Amino acid sequence: MKSVFRAVLPLCVTLAALGGAAPARQAFAQAGPGSEQPQAGMQAGASAAPQAASLSSADRAWLQKIEQALNRSPTFQARIQQIDANGKRTTGTVWMKRPGQMRLAYDAPSPLLLVATDGKVVFRDNQLDQTTVIPMERTPLGLLLRQHVSLSDDVTVTDFQHAQGFVQVTLTRTSSPGDGTLTLVFYEKPVALRSWSVVDAQGRQTQVTLFDVHEGGDLPASLFVPPADPQ
Repeated sequence: MKSVFRAVLPLCVTLAALGGAAPARQAFAQAGPGSEQPQAGMQAGASAAPQAASLSSADRAWLQKIEQALNRSPTFQARIQQIDANGKRTTGTVWMKRPGQMRLAYDAPSPLLLVATDGKVVFRDNQLDQTTVIPMERTPLGLLLRQHVSLSDDVTVTDFQHAQGFVQVTLTRTSSPGDGTLTLVFYEKPVALRSWSVVDAQGRQTQVTLFDVHEGGDLPASLFVPPADPQ
């Protein structure tokens, strides 16, 4: 099934969401293959409750379709192109297995590796010889790695746009909007994930594009062993 994770947009998660900043308000950019992804900016007021987007009945129907698409396959592998907060482009491979597991390996000469497992996100920089560990629940990334991906419950949809064959949804955790936001962009027909972007607690945005996607199948447990932290 090449429906959900078809597209172009990677996910270093920018070390996603460490402190307090407010949820982002996403501007819906004209999207198409090869175009830049939507931009995001942070607003003040980390402790304020997130403001939910005003959704029509048609919008809610689209959210149900998107939920179904996201939950259709628990595993996938894809090549990625990433644009970080400084505008640097990097390529690599991402493997994801719900619940709670992901590996993002960047192509050489990048020294970076990200592994999500056991409720934490481990980010390794071999060049700096540094390992950073973040609780998964403090990152927008955790929203995609749940057993069942939900666009409601403890999640608030803060922005919804539907135009020119694309659907864009911006999400944040209702109880902790300061942890950052996750924006998903889908093709309309068929409903398929084109890209995602993360804005962390410091307002840094990382955009991820997926291509050469393979859904389903077994992924070896060795993929999700976190990198060692040399002492």
